[in-house]
Amino acid sequence: MTSTSTHIYPVIWDQDHVLLIDQNRLPTDYVVVAISRYEDMAEAIKTMIVRGAPAIGIAAAYGMYLGAREIQTSDRDEFLNQLEAVSQELRQTRPTAVNLFWAISRMLKTAYETLGSVDEIKETLLNTAKQINAEDLQTCQDIGNQGLKVLPPEPAKLNILTHCNAGALATAGYGTSLSVVRSAWSQGRLKRLYADETRPRLQGSRLTAWECTQEKIPITIITDSMAAHCMQQGLVDAAIVGADRIAANGDTANKIGTYSVALAAKAHNIPFYVAAPLSTIDFKLADGRQIPIEERDPAEIYKIGDSIFCPAGTDFYNPAFDVTPAALITAIITEHGAVPPSELSQFQAKQVV
Repeated sequence: MTSTSTHIYPVIWDQDHVLLIDQNRLPTDYVVVAISRYEDMAEAIKTMIVRGAPAIGIAAAYGMYLGAREIQTSDRDEFLNQLEAVSQELRQTRPTAVNLFWAISRMLKTAYETLGSVDEIKETLLNTAKQINAEDLQTCQDIGNQGLKVLPPEPAKLNILTHCNAGALATAGYGTSLSVVRSAWSQGRLKRLYADETRPRLQGSRLTAWECTQEKIPITIITDSMAAHCMQQGLVDAAIVGADRIAANGDTANKIGTYSVALAAKAHNIPFYVAAPLSTIDFKLADGRQIPIEERDPAEIYKIGDSIFCPAGTDFYNPAFDVTPAALITAIITEHGAVPPSELSQFQAKQVV
């Protein structure tokens, strides 16, 4: 299947099932997977068919509805008990991305607060999942507009560095860090995007590059170890990344390697921004030390496809995320504005729970 549109929507409700772009197959194959059971949605999240914190949250919301649809009882209490079990299975898929837990909690709250029959609760759950999807798309566009306001005024056309993929594929569409890039491009403020390839799963070289080529945004792929060199050579004017969870003090968990980019940006006096929706901020956590860090299969490190390139008997350590201290972050860009990490608390009352 070939993509023919620059509008990229990784999670779509279609009549009675969910359509997911299989992000493991990009960029060589554009494949859409149909999901009709919550167990399949849990597996799709776990195996990264769908990935990126906001997109995971949207997928989990639809997964909650799919699970609710499978429950065969008209007794409200029994229905809610079984829905709790569905939520637990979905919660266990990815431990770091807080949007997953936020969306599941919102769906459960909706179920408990909806009066009427079980069928009416199910209908409300589907409408809530659709609402979460639509809200995220608008949020991403707002993040792009807010980010445009805080980019460095000089030079007129910026070279921006990003890490991993926080674009349309990681959200309902448009993206978080890439929403700022898209807004800069549309307003004539972007000269070129530099994208770290992002080992070990190569989301930068596979996914960010694919998105940019769809929209003819000029992009240069570099290895992760080249970022500091590019800054030293004057090739980077700003760095923008997404986030999987932000603690109340602004410490930010994002794809492994983000911390290194932030350190390099600080050393070269280059602004380092985090772009994320309010739903990614976990105000219950005081700082980044409390953020759980997912560790993934070491095979992601020692093989690509069927090719193994490490000797037998080697040990591996494969954390999927690292935590960038708030002190290294110039501003956190949300749909409600961009602020230094120390001022995040002003947004807490605006967060939908």
